[in-house]
Amino acid sequence: MLGSSLGQFFKQYLEPIKLNEVQVDWKSIDLSYLLEDKYAIHFANNIKKAKPVSGADIVQKAHNIDGDVRIKYKDQWDFENIAQQFGIFQEWKDGVPRAAYKGVVVFRYQTTRRIFLVGPESLKLLQIEDLDS
Repeated sequence: MLGSSLGQFFKQYLEPIKLNEVQVDWKSIDLSYLLEDKYAIHFANNIKKAKPVSGADIVQKAHNIDGDVRIKYKDQWDFENIAQQFGIFQEWKDGVPRAAYKGVVVFRYQTTRRIFLVGPESLKLLQIEDLDS
C-alpha cells in the first residue's frame, strides 16, 4: 500500500527508520505527562528551555549549541526554507506543517538534541508568554 503520496517520500523519510534494539520496560516508566491535559504544559516547558537561534547559517548555529534549539518561522515559505536547510519534511496540509503539534515541528538533527521549529501562532496556542526570540 502506497498511501496518498504514492510512496514518493518513502526512501528519504521512512526507509531509514529502524526498530529500537534496546529493551524498554514501559510499565516502569511514568508516562502520565503524555495525557492530553499535561502534555501541552510539558511540551511548552521544553520549548521555553530551548535556546533561540535565528539569522543566517541557522544549521551551523543549531549544530554548535549544546542542548535543545528553538527556531521561529514566520510563514509557510519561511518554514519550507528552514526545513529544506535541515533536510526534513517540508509538506503542509490544511495550513500547518504535516508533523506539527500546535504549529511546532520537533526533530533531531545529527545529535540527540531536539530542534523546535515554532510557528507564528504556536506560543499563543501553548500559552507561552514573554519568550525571547
